[in-house]
Amino acid sequence: MVKAGYHHGNLRQALVEACLRLIEEKGPTGFTLSEAAREAGVTPAAVYRHFEGREDLIAEAARQGYEIFADLMEHAYAKGQPSALAAFEATGRAYLAFARRYPGHYVAMFESGISIRRTPELHAIATRALGVLEKAASDLSQHIPEEKRPPPQMFAAHIWALSHGVVELFARGSPGTRSPFPPEDLLESGIGVYLRGLGLLPPDS
Repeated sequence: MVKAGYHHGNLRQALVEACLRLIEEKGPTGFTLSEAAREAGVTPAAVYRHFEGREDLIAEAARQGYEIFADLMEHAYAKGQPSALAAFEATGRAYLAFARRYPGHYVAMFESGISIRRTPELHAIATRALGVLEKAASDLSQHIPEEKRPPPQMFAAHIWALSHGVVELFARGSPGTRSPFPPEDLLESGIGVYLRGLGLLPPDS
């Protein structure tokens, strides 16, 4: 039974949660705003009091996802301190953990085609979240001789790409991409290879 949208307790958040469920089920382009309204138990007309369209709804889901992601990354970074290496490795593992625990948010953030510059709020929280990985990379890169030191942004981008690849191929049940190794092991060993290449780990570690 459809509820009266204007009297819904927290319509905006109910729509975001409905959006996340539909993203997990059908993907970011597999549902309409009317379906999100029906999932939330309100009339389609009520949705437009809060969102102009489906992309605005997905952008809000992404913004909330980045808030969770930023908190997890900051917690992982702090937990690894004072070791720059432990802090850096922890942020990589936090990326994988987030993707597994919050698949709807993850897709809204990274697979929906929504630009992080769509709103100032989305851009600010995304910058904060990804800045944690850059901070961890910057700390760790201080142990590399200056003439061999990659820019922290490049360092962070490499690990982000590695983490994202492991998530996409092996951690989210993509068809046809089975691995005999757990995603956590793939990520840890991949980061290890990268760090050894930079001289941050001994060859036999």
